[in-house]
Amino acid sequence: MDFKIEESELSIALQVLREIPEFDQMPENKAYIEKVRNKESLVLIASHKGNAVACKAGYNRYNDGSFYSWLGGVLPAYRKLGIAKRLADYQEEWAKERGYSSIKFKTLNRHKQMLLFSIKNGFHIYDEEEKAEIEDYKIRLIKELK
Repeated sequence: MDFKIEESELSIALQVLREIPEFDQMPENKAYIEKVRNKESLVLIASHKGNAVACKAGYNRYNDGSFYSWLGGVLPAYRKLGIAKRLADYQEEWAKERGYSSIKFKTLNRHKQMLLFSIKNGFHIYDEEEKAEIEDYKIRLIKELK
Protein backbone atom coordinates (compact mmCIF):
# COMPACT_ATOMS: atom_id res chain seq x y z
CA MET A 1 0.00 0.00 0.00
CA ASP A 2 1.08 3.52 -0.71
CA PHE A 3 0.92 6.03 2.14
CA LYS A 4 1.53 9.74 2.21
CA ILE A 5 3.03 11.28 5.35
CA GLU A 6 2.77 15.00 5.85
CA GLU A 7 2.74 17.65 8.53
CA SER A 8 -0.80 18.62 9.47
CA GLU A 9 -3.11 20.09 12.10
CA LEU A 10 -3.83 18.72 15.57
CA SER A 11 -7.57 18.66 14.91
CA ILE A 12 -7.06 16.12 12.09
CA ALA A 13 -4.87 13.92 14.32
CA LEU A 14 -7.56 13.99 17.01
CA GLN A 15 -10.15 12.83 14.48
CA VAL A 16 -7.97 9.80 13.72
CA LEU A 17 -7.39 9.06 17.41
CA ARG A 18 -11.12 9.06 18.12
CA GLU A 19 -11.42 6.10 15.72
CA ILE A 20 -8.75 4.07 17.53
CA PRO A 21 -10.15 1.63 20.11
CA GLU A 22 -7.29 2.07 22.60
CA PHE A 23 -8.23 5.73 23.11
CA ASP A 24 -11.21 5.18 25.40
CA GLN A 25 -12.24 8.65 26.44
CA MET A 26 -10.81 11.73 24.85
CA PRO A 27 -11.51 15.27 26.04
CA GLU A 28 -12.63 17.96 23.61
CA ASN A 29 -10.09 19.30 21.13
CA LYS A 30 -9.70 22.49 23.16
CA ALA A 31 -7.99 20.59 26.01
CA TYR A 32 -5.38 19.22 23.61
CA ILE A 33 -4.83 22.51 21.81
CA GLU A 34 -4.12 24.24 25.13
CA LYS A 35 -1.28 21.80 25.88
CA VAL A 36 0.69 22.83 22.80
CA ARG A 37 -0.16 26.53 22.70
CA ASN A 38 3.02 28.60 22.30
CA LYS A 39 5.23 25.48 22.19
CA GLU A 40 7.17 24.07 19.27
CA SER A 41 5.15 21.13 18.00
CA LEU A 42 4.84 18.65 15.18
CA VAL A 43 1.70 16.87 13.97
CA LEU A 44 2.02 14.16 11.33
CA ILE A 45 -0.74 12.43 9.40
CA ALA A 46 -0.39 9.28 7.30
CA SER A 47 -3.03 9.00 4.62
CA HIS A 48 -4.06 6.35 2.13
CA LYS A 49 -6.09 7.37 -0.90
CA GLY A 50 -6.80 10.72 0.71
CA ASN A 51 -8.03 9.29 4.02
CA ALA A 52 -6.17 9.87 7.29
CA VAL A 53 -5.28 6.45 8.73
CA ALA A 54 -2.60 7.26 11.32
CA CYS A 55 -1.09 10.16 13.22
CA LYS A 56 1.76 11.17 15.49
CA ALA A 57 1.96 14.40 17.47
CA GLY A 58 4.54 15.82 19.82
CA TYR A 59 5.83 19.02 21.34
CA ASN A 60 8.53 20.60 23.46
CA ARG A 61 7.02 19.69 26.81
CA TYR A 62 9.92 19.66 29.23
CA ASN A 63 12.33 22.32 27.89
CA ASP A 64 15.21 19.96 28.70
CA GLY A 65 16.43 19.23 25.17
CA SER A 66 13.96 16.40 24.65
CA PHE A 67 10.99 16.29 22.29
CA TYR A 68 7.87 14.72 23.80
CA SER A 69 6.10 12.24 21.53
CA TRP A 70 2.64 12.82 22.87
CA LEU A 71 -0.13 11.22 20.83
CA GLY A 72 -0.18 8.69 18.06
CA GLY A 73 -1.90 5.72 16.62
CA VAL A 74 -2.78 3.71 13.54
CA LEU A 75 -6.29 2.62 12.64
CA PRO A 76 -6.62 -1.15 13.22
CA ALA A 77 -7.12 -1.99 9.52
CA TYR A 78 -3.77 -0.33 8.69
CA ARG A 79 -1.54 -1.82 11.37
CA LYS A 80 1.53 -3.97 10.69
CA LEU A 81 2.22 -2.12 7.43
CA GLY A 82 5.15 -0.04 8.69
CA ILE A 83 3.19 3.20 9.06
CA ALA A 84 4.06 3.71 12.75
CA LYS A 85 7.75 3.24 11.97
CA ARG A 86 7.63 5.77 9.13
CA LEU A 87 5.89 8.30 11.37
CA ALA A 88 8.43 7.71 14.16
CA ASP A 89 11.37 8.06 11.74
CA TYR A 90 9.96 11.34 10.40
CA GLN A 91 9.47 12.68 13.93
CA GLU A 92 13.02 11.71 14.94
CA GLU A 93 14.59 13.36 11.90
CA TRP A 94 12.50 16.50 12.44
CA ALA A 95 13.55 16.64 16.11
CA LYS A 96 17.24 16.10 15.27
CA GLU A 97 17.15 18.88 12.67
CA ARG A 98 15.86 21.24 15.36
CA GLY A 99 18.54 20.32 17.89
CA TYR A 100 16.63 18.02 20.22
CA SER A 101 18.84 15.45 21.94
CA SER A 102 16.18 12.83 22.68
CA ILE A 103 12.58 11.73 22.24
CA LYS A 104 10.54 10.95 25.36
CA PHE A 105 7.08 9.50 25.74
CA LYS A 106 4.92 7.56 28.15
CA THR A 107 2.46 4.74 27.72
CA LEU A 108 0.49 2.42 29.92
CA ASN A 109 1.73 -1.02 30.84
CA ARG A 110 -1.36 -2.55 29.16
CA HIS A 111 -0.26 -1.28 25.73
CA LYS A 112 2.14 -4.16 25.08
CA GLN A 113 2.43 -3.60 21.33
CA MET A 114 3.51 0.01 21.91
CA LEU A 115 6.10 -1.10 24.45
CA LEU A 116 7.48 -3.76 22.10
CA PHE A 117 7.52 -1.35 19.14
CA SER A 118 9.36 1.26 21.19
CA ILE A 119 12.01 -1.06 22.57
CA LYS A 120 12.56 -2.55 19.12
CA ASN A 121 13.12 0.99 17.84
CA GLY A 122 15.79 1.96 20.35
CA PHE A 123 13.81 3.33 23.29
CA HIS A 124 14.71 2.56 26.89
CA ILE A 125 12.46 2.53 29.93
CA TYR A 126 13.70 5.16 32.35
CA ASP A 127 10.83 5.49 34.82
CA GLU A 128 7.48 4.06 35.84
CA GLU A 129 4.62 5.32 37.94
CA GLU A 130 2.70 2.81 39.99
CA LYS A 131 -1.09 2.78 39.91
CA ALA A 132 -3.72 0.63 41.64
CA GLU A 133 -3.63 -1.94 38.83
CA ILE A 134 -0.36 -3.11 37.27
CA GLU A 135 -1.83 -2.73 33.77
CA ASP A 136 -2.36 0.99 34.50
CA TYR A 137 1.27 1.65 35.47
CA LYS A 138 2.68 4.53 33.42
CA ILE A 139 5.90 3.57 31.66
CA ARG A 140 8.23 6.38 30.57
CA LEU A 141 10.65 5.78 27.71
CA ILE A 142 13.47 7.72 26.09
CA LYS A 143 15.55 7.46 22.94
CA GLU A 144 18.75 9.42 22.51
CA LEU A 145 19.06 11.06 19.09
CA LYS A 146 22.44 10.70 17.40
